[in-house]
Amino acid sequence: MGSISAVDEKTGRKFYLDDPDDLQPGEKVVFILSLHGGGSVGAWQRLYFPAHDYKERYRLVIATPSAATKEPMRRWVEEADDEHLRNIVDYVFERYGRENIAAFWLAGHSQGGMTSNRLLGQDFFKERVDGWLSLSGGRIGPIELPATFFSPHRGSLPPPDQGGNGPRPGRAAAVDCDISFIFATGEHEMVSLPETSPWAEKYGAGPRQRLPDVVDDQPGQIYDTLREGKSTPAWGLWPKPGTAQVYVYPNARDGRVIADVVRMDKGHTEGLEPKVTEALIRMMVAAPGGKARTASAV
Repeated sequence: MGSISAVDEKTGRKFYLDDPDDLQPGEKVVFILSLHGGGSVGAWQRLYFPAHDYKERYRLVIATPSAATKEPMRRWVEEADDEHLRNIVDYVFERYGRENIAAFWLAGHSQGGMTSNRLLGQDFFKERVDGWLSLSGGRIGPIELPATFFSPHRGSLPPPDQGGNGPRPGRAAAVDCDISFIFATGEHEMVSLPETSPWAEKYGAGPRQRLPDVVDDQPGQIYDTLREGKSTPAWGLWPKPGTAQVYVYPNARDGRVIADVVRMDKGHTEGLEPKVTEALIRMMVAAPGGKARTASAV
C-alpha cells in the first residue's frame, strides 16, 4: 500500500497511514500510533519523527493523525480525540489482523507524549500497548526543565504545575500497565538527565549503561518555522547534524526495553536525524510485544 490518507469512517476524520510497499498477507508488523505536539499537525509529526522512512526495513505500520481542537491551539483533548484514536487502533487491527500486530507502540512528541501518557491510564490502551516512545513528552521519573524552555511560547503549553502529580512537560505519570519505555530528548531542553529510572526499578533492571553514541551527518527534516529568529536553544533552532547519547537499563524483567536518548546540542523542536530515528526504531522492534493478540475485541 505504501502511504495513504486513511479515513476513520465513524468520525469522518482522515489520518496518514504508512506501511511497507511490499507487505505480504499475514506478515507480522510493528504498529506505531504517532501523535504530534501542541500547536502542530500530523504532517509535521511525520517529518519530526520520520518512522515511515524505515517502514520497509523494520516492517512498520504508522498511523499519524491530527488533533481536532484548534483553539487556542491545535492540541489533543480527551472529549474531542480519544474516540478517534481508539477507532484508528481498531482500523489498523482489523486491516492487518490483530494476530499480525507483533507489537503496538505509542509515540508522541511534547503534548502528544503527554497524551500518550494519559491514554495509558485507559483500559483500551493499557490492554493493547506494548511500548511508549516519549519524544520530549515527559519522562517517567522527572527531569527539570530550564527556565528558557517556556519563554518563547508562553501560554502555548500547559504551565508547570506546583507540586502536582499529573503529566506535564518534563514529567510523566507512572502508569499501571506493563510496557517498554524509551525517553528521547534534546540536551538543551533539560537541566540534567537522572542516572536512575523508577521504570527500570519496577522491572528489576540493572544499573544504567551507556551504549556507543549515534552520530548523524544529516539534519532532521523539520523545525519550528513559526518562531524562526526568535527561538531559544531550549525550544529549538535550525535542524543540523549531531550526536545522540544512548543509555539503557539492561536485563529488565520480561525483556522490557527501558532507555534514555539525549540528542546533544538540540532542543525541543528540531526534527529527529535519520540515524537516531533508526536507533529508536531498532529498540522498539527489539522489545517484547504480543498484547494485540490477547486484547479484548471490544
